[in-house]
Amino acid sequence: MMPFRLLAFCLLGIAAMLATGCAGKTGTVQPSGLSDARPVTNQTPVPAPSVRPETPADEPLDPFAEAYGDAGDEYDPWEPVNTNIFAFNLKVDRYVLKPVAKGYDFILPDVVQVGVSNIFYNLRFAPRFLNNVFQGKLKGAGIEVGRFLINSTVGLAGFFDLATKVNLVTPEEDFGQTLGFYGVKPGPYLVLPLLQPFTVRDFVGYVGDVFLNPINWLVLPIIEVDDVPSVIEHKNRMTTSIIQLGARVGEIVNERSRNLQKYQGVEEATLDLYTAVRNAYLQKRAQAIRE
Repeated sequence: MMPFRLLAFCLLGIAAMLATGCAGKTGTVQPSGLSDARPVTNQTPVPAPSVRPETPADEPLDPFAEAYGDAGDEYDPWEPVNTNIFAFNLKVDRYVLKPVAKGYDFILPDVVQVGVSNIFYNLRFAPRFLNNVFQGKLKGAGIEVGRFLINSTVGLAGFFDLATKVNLVTPEEDFGQTLGFYGVKPGPYLVLPLLQPFTVRDFVGYVGDVFLNPINWLVLPIIEVDDVPSVIEHKNRMTTSIIQLGARVGEIVNERSRNLQKYQGVEEATLDLYTAVRNAYLQKRAQAIRE
């Protein structure tokens, strides 16, 4: 049986997105700080977004009705809410995450940080493999299997990415890309507290990838199914929650530590950080769908 907390989280997330759909557009904020996205921008101001027709006042907003085009045009009807959450995330990064990441970087050498990142990537093999299969990319699915076998064995549980050294590489696939492959529109741009940027489609895909990862079923069960055993028993929810949360925090700190200088350069070189992050994310996702 699926735990109530996971179902409630999904329903509340979707309800919140629909409830804020009536928000109009305003100007963007320019807070100081850093972002979890990784755009590379120069000092040229980002062009103003193109004007899109407004949704009639007497019709509810369909999150999937409007979408940015193939060129990655921005569609951000929830911008007033998004910019406030973006500013909050930057403050969390500036006053909490960045100082912790600096201490982490001082303690652990780069080779260890890269290895930790490789392990987390290796653990997400199943969603990448399945999304390749869903999209009919059998070659990519085969490469993912080869990567997982090599890195999990010779690469010491994925610490060393030996598969890349033998050119066993394929684009990363996720459930958001699978939805796009089957024609689901991206929907509005979405910023959530303490999470990466999304579109509505990509957020649904993000939740979908949680379901596709067997670790969340068979090892650290946040998804419970009757008669399906797991390494940690379903009744030990506190243990599961602590390990899951600790692993996620560790991965975020590790990635932030690896990109201290990169993010600092983005902050200093970008006049409108919100717009730059949004446009870079939408363009990157549009390109991923095309591939």
